[in-house]
Amino acid sequence: METLIGLWLPIVVSAVLVFVASSLIWMVLGADKWHVRGLADEEAVRDVLLKQGVAPGMYSIPYGTESSRKEPAWREKVAKGPVAVLTVRRPGLPKMGAFLGSWFLYLLLVSYLVALVCGHTLARGTSFARAFHVAGAVAFAAYSLSQIPNAIWWGRPWRSALKEVGDGIVYALLTAATFGWLWPR
Repeated sequence: METLIGLWLPIVVSAVLVFVASSLIWMVLGADKWHVRGLADEEAVRDVLLKQGVAPGMYSIPYGTESSRKEPAWREKVAKGPVAVLTVRRPGLPKMGAFLGSWFLYLLLVSYLVALVCGHTLARGTSFARAFHVAGAVAFAAYSLSQIPNAIWWGRPWRSALKEVGDGIVYALLTAATFGWLWPR
């Protein structure tokens, strides 16, 4: 068993490496273009949303309560379409500093959880391969598996979800390699 204090270096290094890799994937490769598309008449949709005064949040179209989803009219709306889950954010330019800071804190949290599991399951002097295996499995679960329920339940396109899983594989490999390399000997 290894203490979390003894694993501070792989926690921080893996978070930094994943931060750099994710920045390259999203900014250099333009991954945002892989996930979203524009509407044919975006201005008309924006006008409707502005007139409705839609507050930030998640919306379902058509929306139905448990009882209204039993009604033929609601079922007809679903059959006719469009069916959508709409996420509305606050107006204004994205606050990239806050987004990136929050992302880095998330990466530290994932690395901390990897260290927690590894620290309880691996001994000092564990081989690179064994540390890589355990750290990689935990990191993969943290970075990738949450994308699948979004595709199942929220209608996120499978192509987009699987690309995020692919990103998670890259992040997990970097995390695994870091823990294997820096595991206490």
